[in-house]
Amino acid sequence: MRISWTSITIPALVILSLWLMDGLVNDWGRLSGGGKNLIRFFNESLWPPDWSVLEPQAYPVCTAYPLVDFTCSTAWIGMTETIKIAFISTVFGVMISLPISILASRNLNPGFVTFPTRFLLAACRSLPSIIWAIFFVILVGFGPLSGILAMTIYTVGYLGKLQYESIEGMSNIPLESADSMGLSKVEKAIGVVIPEQANNLISQAVFMFEYNVRHGTVIGIVGAGGIGYYINLYLKFLQYDKVFAYLIIIFFVVIVIDFISIYTRSFFNEEGDINPPKWISVLIPQWIIESRSN
Repeated sequence: MRISWTSITIPALVILSLWLMDGLVNDWGRLSGGGKNLIRFFNESLWPPDWSVLEPQAYPVCTAYPLVDFTCSTAWIGMTETIKIAFISTVFGVMISLPISILASRNLNPGFVTFPTRFLLAACRSLPSIIWAIFFVILVGFGPLSGILAMTIYTVGYLGKLQYESIEGMSNIPLESADSMGLSKVEKAIGVVIPEQANNLISQAVFMFEYNVRHGTVIGIVGAGGIGYYINLYLKFLQYDKVFAYLIIIFFVVIVIDFISIYTRSFFNEEGDINPPKWISVLIPQWIIESRSN
């Protein structure tokens, strides 16, 4: 019987991970009471969640109609600010990363051009967005501007890598045709590369927006704007029931954005086949749904 590399590699990696983990964890006994502590913390501090975070703030005075006065609440203000930060940073990140990723593509440029541009992209994504947020909070102060700058830089690094890998994976036939026509590098990038990779680039941008919304809830904890600011505020006052309410709101907002992202990206694929997903596919993998239906 022939043994595949997969059947050997996966168990070996699992054994190696367990061995490394055993060297990092000094006291496995701490796990024994973890479940009880979690249940006690949940019952005493988290449940029920305090939905007063959806009530309008006392100041400034809310001028919205009673049915929509939740738009004056900290939860609404913080979540909408997070989405705005994610949208702005995604748009700026796409605009900046696209020309850099074209320069970083080895099938378009020589090594002395691709190496420094790849180094630049690696530097941008080497630090998590929350570290960039701390840096910009020190540089420009608290507020959404720090969050926009931090997430834009990280978006450039992360999205730029996805883009140049996608460009390098495209067929050589259009590029060779462009060379035979005598097109310049700029003309080839604008007239050939971007149209050929448009579906992938749009799909990556939508995914990056989804990613930025999730991480935008974190950078606010260090003062870079968004709903994370309010989470950090109530954590300091040990009001965990309000924090739990924020987390539930974030969860449902992210689920909705995930579905919109998956639905939008279903219209941009190489084959052009459109198969809009169902809501349940956001929570359960598609292959499980298909196996149960069969």
